[in-house]
Amino acid sequence: MNTLQVRDNVLLIAATALTRTVFRSRFLYDLDSVNFALALQRFDPAVHQPHPPGYFLYVCLGKLSNAIFQDANTALVAISILASCGTVAIIYLLASTWFGPSSARFAGLIFICSPLAWFHGTVALTYIVEACFSVVIGYLCWRVYSGSSRFIFPAAVALALATGFRQSSLLVLAPLFLFSIRCAPRRQALWGIGALTLVIAAWFIPMFYASGGAHTYLTSLWSLWRLVPARQTVFTSPIFTSLARLCVILAICVLSFGSATLLLLRPSKSKNKNLQIFTWIWLAPGLFLFTFIYLKFVNSGYLLVLLPPACVWLGFWAAEWCRHSALIAPARIVLLSAAAAVNCAIFLRAPLYCSYREVRRSERELAATVNAVRQIASPERTLVVGFDSHFLGYRHAGYYLPDYLILQYPEVPLASTTGVFVMRHRDTRLVSRLQIDSFRDFILFPLPSSDPEYLAYMQRVQARFAAGDLHVITSNGRELLTGPATALRVLFRNTIESAPR
Repeated sequence: MNTLQVRDNVLLIAATALTRTVFRSRFLYDLDSVNFALALQRFDPAVHQPHPPGYFLYVCLGKLSNAIFQDANTALVAISILASCGTVAIIYLLASTWFGPSSARFAGLIFICSPLAWFHGTVALTYIVEACFSVVIGYLCWRVYSGSSRFIFPAAVALALATGFRQSSLLVLAPLFLFSIRCAPRRQALWGIGALTLVIAAWFIPMFYASGGAHTYLTSLWSLWRLVPARQTVFTSPIFTSLARLCVILAICVLSFGSATLLLLRPSKSKNKNLQIFTWIWLAPGLFLFTFIYLKFVNSGYLLVLLPPACVWLGFWAAEWCRHSALIAPARIVLLSAAAAVNCAIFLRAPLYCSYREVRRSERELAATVNAVRQIASPERTLVVGFDSHFLGYRHAGYYLPDYLILQYPEVPLASTTGVFVMRHRDTRLVSRLQIDSFRDFILFPLPSSDPEYLAYMQRVQARFAAGDLHVITSNGRELLTGPATALRVLFRNTIESAPR
């Protein structure tokens, strides 16, 4: 890059760092965020510290970051911010290589103003890290595809490291790597595959050991697969489920690019077939995986692995529009500024789980609930029941109320029996029998009050109790449901050992 391009890239990196830092989350955002934070203390995928498949290198990096910041959320958010900066830098480099500096500037700005990418740069989740690896691997594979075989080894190492951060990266990005090396000298291609295998083994074997052995690791992975994704694949659910996921993908595209989505309506004017083929090889495996295997709107971050090539092409189309638009320069500036403002408004104010408004609302609700529990109940006499929820679930209760015994509802199926996740002192255990005779009362940790589905779920849980078992206590502006600990047998029929009422 020349001096002007270096300057542009530095400005884009600075803008990314600033926008992510100013709007960073102050609390662990969702269930997975808490899982990662707990793993910094004790790595054990069997009890979801973190959840399988383990994200081993992400946890290792998180431990290094935590040694600096001494706070799990700050440490993990710092990784997200750095990954965001790396992503925009390589997006600019790749777009400049493909289409020139004008397209690169637009590609970088589209990434910065992407509501979904902006959000994931502010929370303790792995998706923006995967996006960073995606663009690094994409750039290196492009160099290999263009004839520079010396980039095979760094591409293989990058893919192996990406897999250590998110194991699904191998499924999504390995086809691009194999496609790029197919015309390379056979010896170098084999060396690349060998390097990929060795680097994966270098972290995979220690992960097995840290997880308690291959059997423990694979059992926990299989249990989570059967519990959630396996029920919704194209092989186990109606085809309409996959069609619905395709609609979700389209909705996430709008969330990812905001007003820049309109550029998708413009026909491509690029005559470079190699670029188009390379891009589709980059995108197709992920689109196939998320359409036919597993995707939910609350997991929109999955699609960030496909964001970099989309930003590059959108940058090219935006530059083409500016170059050929009949509008005068001031009008183009006003229109582009308005488009950026729309994206900022989506991130700041949209009534979606990934907006700044909703993050702050959730954090206020979490803080109020934690303070309310502490004000009305002692950890020696009262246990807390939390729910298996992305937001304000038992994980948040267990992390921010470490002195209390936290039970997860519902019970979970084990190999030959039923178990329950139990938390205390920010450590998780999966037990098949519970002793709660030493506790007098329990509190139901409330789910988010703004979601009708959560409210309906809470009502179904309340209906399981006998009349008079539950009563409401209002504290710190929050209504908490509480009752005698002996009444919990209606929720934990298979695990509680206390005497019948």
